[in-house]
Amino acid sequence: NSKLTLGVPLSPSHPFRLLLSNAQGSQPTTSDETVVAGGTVVLKCQVEDPDDSSLQWSNPAQQTLYFGEKRALRDNRIQLEKSTPNELTISISDVVLSDEGEYTCSIFTMPVRTAKALVTVLGKPQEKPQIFGHEQPIDEEKVARLTCRSSGSKPAAQLRWRKGNKELKGRYEGTEVAEDSNGKTFTVSSRVEFRVTKEDNDAEVTCTVDHESLQNTERSTTQKLQVHYKPTAKIEPHPQYPREGEKLRLQCDGQGNPVPQEFLWEKEGSDTPLQLSSDSVLFFPFLNKSDSGTYVCTATSSMGSVVAKYNLDIPIYASPVPSTSGAYHAVIGGVVAVIVFLLLSLLIVLGHYLIRHKGTYLTHEAKGSDDAPDADTAIINAEGGQASGDDKKEYFI
Repeated sequence: NSKLTLGVPLSPSHPFRLLLSNAQGSQPTTSDETVVAGGTVVLKCQVEDPDDSSLQWSNPAQQTLYFGEKRALRDNRIQLEKSTPNELTISISDVVLSDEGEYTCSIFTMPVRTAKALVTVLGKPQEKPQIFGHEQPIDEEKVARLTCRSSGSKPAAQLRWRKGNKELKGRYEGTEVAEDSNGKTFTVSSRVEFRVTKEDNDAEVTCTVDHESLQNTERSTTQKLQVHYKPTAKIEPHPQYPREGEKLRLQCDGQGNPVPQEFLWEKEGSDTPLQLSSDSVLFFPFLNKSDSGTYVCTATSSMGSVVAKYNLDIPIYASPVPSTSGAYHAVIGGVVAVIVFLLLSLLIVLGHYLIRHKGTYLTHEAKGSDDAPDADTAIINAEGGQASGDDKKEYFI
């Protein structure tokens, strides 16, 4: 005929059901939490029937943090969020890796009941990953060996490579994971090998860290490749269509990495080089027919040499006029003008003389034409008549 403290009669047929119901109502409940280092974690403990007892939170070292609403550990990072008979909620800010572990919520009934909450602290990778192996230029058709390294992650991060906007295709030597000196975080290294071509010069290679602590944000490092490749060259004439008597500049346009620094100019058929220097220009101050022929430029860099050719053909119809003949043209023009003026003056004088001569001839012909059988006799008669006239002059005193 005994009774429980709750005032419920004890039934001989169900003695354990009532006790189990009382035990479940006084059992605290918690949940596991995951937090990134430097963040804030909230720990909530709830109980349906506190049985006039207080809830308590303690850390993995079994140090009491809060007993009810009373602070037990002097740590300003730990704050009380809510305290009621049925709930005790606290928060821990600026979480560090050493805060990881099992936290215990207890209710001091008879017996004492507890619940565990596992706090997992994620170590965020430090800064951006580092890429090694790109410090020196790589010769084309050689194998590039790059290493990407990321430290401070917990658990160990994942690394991936890409070239440009595409996944880097190469031979991966696997990923190495090493524990850091703090014994909690890890350093991850990834190595990749691939053969480079001249098209890979200035290509961007990116290493990206994937880790749950980054919360969908990308942390990556990008480096440009420097690839040395053989030079190329072509000859450009200036002007494009050279003419005899003009200036001509042949430009040997050398491309490559490194850029060609030595240029050898030769003319096919000639044993003597025309020019050997760092100057890529061959200059002709005054073109003539003898300059026609095939010119060869050999551009040289540390990666080798390349040959370019240009065929110079000066048209036959071109008139050799020096490019500096402006004053000469003016003198020639003045001389021509004077000659034309003199010719015109001579024609005028000659025309005037001929006109006068023709008039005298006609006059003589008229004077002797009366008795003369032809024109020549008339002229002779006219002259003779003029002489007779002179003989018949009379003089008066």
